[in-house]
Amino acid sequence: MVIEVSSGSHFSGWHPSTTSSSSSSSSSHPPFIIGVAGGTASGKTTVCDIIIQQLKDHRVVLLCQDSFYRGLTNDELQRVHEYNFDHPNAFDTEQLVETLAQLKSGQSVQIPIYDFKLHQRSTDRSRQVNASDVIIMEGILVFHEQRVRNMMNMKIFVDGDPDVRLARRIKRDTVERGRDVQSVLEQYAKFVKPAYEDFILPSKKYADIIIPRGGENRVAIDLIVQHIRTKLGQHNLCKIYPNLNVLKSTFQTRGMHTLIRDRDISKHDFAFYSDRLIRLVVEHGLGYLPFTEKQVITPTGSIYTGVDFCKKLCGVSIVRSGESMENALRACCKGIKIGKILIHRDGDETQLIYEKLPRDISERHVLLMDPVLGTGNTASEAIELLIKKGVPESQIIFLNLISAPEGIQCVCKRFPHLKIVTSEIEAGLNDQFQVIPGLGEFGDRYFGTDDL
Repeated sequence: MVIEVSSGSHFSGWHPSTTSSSSSSSSSHPPFIIGVAGGTASGKTTVCDIIIQQLKDHRVVLLCQDSFYRGLTNDELQRVHEYNFDHPNAFDTEQLVETLAQLKSGQSVQIPIYDFKLHQRSTDRSRQVNASDVIIMEGILVFHEQRVRNMMNMKIFVDGDPDVRLARRIKRDTVERGRDVQSVLEQYAKFVKPAYEDFILPSKKYADIIIPRGGENRVAIDLIVQHIRTKLGQHNLCKIYPNLNVLKSTFQTRGMHTLIRDRDISKHDFAFYSDRLIRLVVEHGLGYLPFTEKQVITPTGSIYTGVDFCKKLCGVSIVRSGESMENALRACCKGIKIGKILIHRDGDETQLIYEKLPRDISERHVLLMDPVLGTGNTASEAIELLIKKGVPESQIIFLNLISAPEGIQCVCKRFPHLKIVTSEIEAGLNDQFQVIPGLGEFGDRYFGTDDL
């Protein structure tokens, strides 16, 4: 999914120091890696600076692809004006891949320092980068290599007017890199512009978000920062509560979430895309059930060692929104028994109205279903009932589409041995205890009673 956002405001970004502390720190969760690509002087660094400034309460490190330029050989130095610095072969891609992999695993790394006047790496200096919450990888060709793209959680392409980019390049190369205007123009015409058309512009198709006008587009950058904060919040909650499990975010899941959150979507489409997300949550939840090893004979006569599904299983839906998840569970588990719990909710107060559960529920693993975890009060009431019926807390898996942090904290603190499986963590609750940004009244929207 590609989003283009327009804004008319302007911001002059600041430039972080390239020096970092020599102390090493380790991160308990993988960093959020952002790739920022675009043509020369398109405003990539300014966009990165604003993101870093707005994420000042997190550990953020900026890596520049320029640091990974290969040092030129003596023959190349003799013909430096014929050397194409905008070609993928100008970079040490293997070192870049290795560096990102090390940072992703929580290790500290040494980043080379490149001298743009001598066209060589420093032999006695390097920059140490430690484990961080967010890693921003910026450069003209950071989307060119698939191995680098695959490590990124978000890919941003900064788009800019070619004439503006050329003017910025002339200013940068003459002031910061000791070149004269004529050589900059010759290099631009011979190498920079063709490389943009051959390598950089085609990589735009890999971007998740395209930002026109670079650092001037504050609306787009604000949305990006909001998304990053949400993801970092998920990391923190998962770190605090090991029984919380969030589906890996993909463009497919984000796209489906975007559709079902749209208040103007049709009832048919809302139900269709909700069903797709529910199916993913159910299948993910089933993965946490105990399995036993099983061997079968394949059609070729070979032995295949696999696993056998959990036999003692049932579902329990919290009426009535939870009933929307029953079809997905039946589609995954043939002939499964499904119980019902009806709890009346008034604000943050709850009252058990009705329950119908399998008689042998205490012997089963239970998949408790409700699409929205808000305050956590309704879920806690249902879980308490299951425990009173003899179900061990560790045999309850609570499945939902979205979870508010308040609900996660309520349920996880009270029931530390059950598992929560959700597809997305929300920003929080408003004064009316509604989940924000949320889905609205899920049951009414799903069953088509919101217009009654």
